[in-house]
Amino acid sequence: MDALKSKILAILKQPGLAALATIDANGKPWVRYVIVATASDMTIRCATFMQSRKAQHIKANPEVHIAAGVPDMASHNNYLQIQGKAEIVTDQAEKNALWDESLREYFNGPEDPNYGIVVIKPYRIELWNGIQPEVWEA
Repeated sequence: MDALKSKILAILKQPGLAALATIDANGKPWVRYVIVATASDMTIRCATFMQSRKAQHIKANPEVHIAAGVPDMASHNNYLQIQGKAEIVTDQAEKNALWDESLREYFNGPEDPNYGIVVIKPYRIELWNGIQPEVWEA
C-alpha cells in the first residue's frame, strides 16, 4: 500500500462525523452529517433510510462529495475532500456487515426494510495538511 493511501485510511478509520453532499433534482448541493465506515479498499459506507432525501438524490445522481477527518476544531489538520460515486444497496450481507447496535435507535435491526446502505467508491481524494493537498486518484 502506498504511503498516501495509508495516511488517508488512517484518517478515515477514526470514528467521527463526515459531511456528505449529494445533488438534488435542481442540480443544487445538499449536505448532511453521516457516520462513515471505511474498508481497506477505500470503499466508504454509511446507513440511510431507504425513503430519505439522501437515497433519492443518489438514485437520481450518484455523484457525491465528502469532507471528513476533523474530529474537533482543535484538530483541524489533515482533513479529506473526497469525490466519489455512490449507490444505495439493500444486500443483506452489506446490511449485516455495517450493522451496529447504535443503529437500533433508527432501525428495528439489520433486516429492517427501511435500512439501506450508501456505498461510495472514491475516485479522487485530497489530503489537506497545509497549503497544497496530496491527491490520490483511483
